[in-house]
Amino acid sequence: KSFSFDKPYLMGILNVTPDSFSDGGKYFSEYLAVAHAIEMIDDGVDIIDVGGESSRPGSEPVSAEEEMNRVIPVIKKILDKRSDAIISVDTYKSSVAKTALESGAKIINDISGFSFDPEIADVCSHYNAAAVLMHIKGTPKTMQLNPVYDEIISEIYDFLKKQIDYARSRGVNKIIIDPGIGFGKTVEDNFTILKRLKDFKPLGCPILIGVSRKSFIGKTLNLEVEQRDLPTAALEAIAILNSARIIRTHNVKNGKQIIKLLSEII
Repeated sequence: KSFSFDKPYLMGILNVTPDSFSDGGKYFSEYLAVAHAIEMIDDGVDIIDVGGESSRPGSEPVSAEEEMNRVIPVIKKILDKRSDAIISVDTYKSSVAKTALESGAKIINDISGFSFDPEIADVCSHYNAAAVLMHIKGTPKTMQLNPVYDEIISEIYDFLKKQIDYARSRGVNKIIIDPGIGFGKTVEDNFTILKRLKDFKPLGCPILIGVSRKSFIGKTLNLEVEQRDLPTAALEAIAILNSARIIRTHNVKNGKQIIKLLSEII
């Protein structure tokens, strides 16, 4: 499958974890995870993003072995049932990325933008995988303690530019960028990123945005996680109008409707 990025695409979130902020534990069993993936495919998702380690604020890392035990069987089962599914793996570990790509994944979604484990770039290059390079300040455990920027957009831009150059130097050519909503950002920072999303277009890579059910929505509107799908949809629409070309979301049905509507406008 080829992605032209003249239109938006939808990435569905599949957390095979016990502790993710929104649906931790809900799809922790292999059977439920695969069933949810098939449901998202039938609802029209373009990419399924499988994650085996929570990156919610304050979360502890898990071993590469544990992460693989969670995600690899799920990847294989999804592809057994839907061989044409495009699977992304949400990992920053080169060993997990290697096994996932050997198992049929096509995209590595690295929250650290290749900065936590630089060898992951060589793995992506070897398997001709696409890569999502995201900006993060700190680590998931520390990122929300007190994030401070002199000028947030230029700092994110410079980090992404540096990591794009590094990825290309290692032979990775299919690159997507993500400014990292909620990853070492204040509530105000997140809105600034959405408002100025077009400022990242000169980097020359498709922009991915993940706002789905995140805490800045809850803090702004005083809503619990399960009440955030409507405001999520509003912000996803704004992101698309401001040049996002992949929306990473929990609610695939909402996302498809947004994309169908906005494809008539953009």
